[in-house]
Amino acid sequence: MDSTNHAFFAPCPRGLEAALVDELKDLGGLDIQPTAGGVAFRGSLAFCYRVNLQSRIASRILLRIAVAPYRDEHDVYEAAKAIRWQDWFTPQQSIKVKVSAHHCPLKSLEFVTLRVKDAVCDRFQYARGKRPIVDTHAPDILIAVFLEQATCTLYLDTSGDPLFKRGWRKSAGEAPIRENLAAGILRLAKWTPEMVLFDPMCGSGTFVIEAALMARRVAPGFGRGFAFEKLLSFEPRKLSELRAELKASEIPATPGLIHAADHSAHALASIRANLAFAGSVDAVTLHQGDVLELPPPADRGILVTNPPYGHRMGDTEALRAFYPTFGDQLKKRYCGWTVHLFTADLKLPGLLRLAPSRRVPLFNGAIECRLFEFRMVAGSPRKPRPQEQPLREG
Repeated sequence: MDSTNHAFFAPCPRGLEAALVDELKDLGGLDIQPTAGGVAFRGSLAFCYRVNLQSRIASRILLRIAVAPYRDEHDVYEAAKAIRWQDWFTPQQSIKVKVSAHHCPLKSLEFVTLRVKDAVCDRFQYARGKRPIVDTHAPDILIAVFLEQATCTLYLDTSGDPLFKRGWRKSAGEAPIRENLAAGILRLAKWTPEMVLFDPMCGSGTFVIEAALMARRVAPGFGRGFAFEKLLSFEPRKLSELRAELKASEIPATPGLIHAADHSAHALASIRANLAFAGSVDAVTLHQGDVLELPPPADRGILVTNPPYGHRMGDTEALRAFYPTFGDQLKKRYCGWTVHLFTADLKLPGLLRLAPSRRVPLFNGAIECRLFEFRMVAGSPRKPRPQEQPLREG
């Protein structure tokens, strides 16, 4: 097996870079460097297999092939043509080139994409006498190009489908958040499998299913394939050994620690279907009922949920009535709990009339969100209504 120390980049949802750094350290990554939107690291190709299988937070794993300065499209073409692509894949395989940029002076990324594709094909024509075909929908090989102001970096994608596609989501429900974002939020919430977890507005159950997989030590990528399996460097035996190791490390679920609730019978049917595909039916206790009426499932624990907002609830008047009542319920019933609310409504604490102990900026795709933490203790700090402001002397 190739033990060369390769350079990789793992994109992730914005706001989860520090959590991904911790995860990569746990997995054994080297030279770990966070940047906006992802984390660079080094490791062997075998480690690349491991990260694809085990990372709960990364969106994909990119293998860095080359870095070169550039001033114009011709420089990018020459940088791409200089690479020995024939060492990584064959001309019989289909390719796709995807270009992204930050502070790039070039006017057309589409033209850069075309030039990189030409460079790769010209290299194969020179080296093998045959050009690979382009398939923009289901390519064997994805070549990712990132352009900064004066630097061009070329990568090979080792993941294929994004890593948040675990394979368990057979029923999506309404407005689901991505699996890797949910896993990252659980990490930010400092939840561990020995603690009670409750999502009282669970929808299709992303938080609790990700928690169940963590509790059972199931590798999130165990049931899927990867793009690295199509590279010439791929060693099937090594992947088989790694899968066997990860399967042997799984443990049974501990019932009674992870709870999910929703008022909708349809949502609960959806989460049951997803739990079945995830092999985690026994790991999550389901409850049907209104979050404003259901009691907490334990004296203390961690509540993590994505409460309704905007289009998810529809009626702004209903929201105005819901949030203060929800805040009162948290204050009355959840003493001893730590509450984490993930929302795109940045005014949520004011609507709840609760003061957050922490607020973490996150992005759900392009949508700016916050993860608000509230520590519910006796006499929890409550934001007074405007008419409750104390009078000032003078």
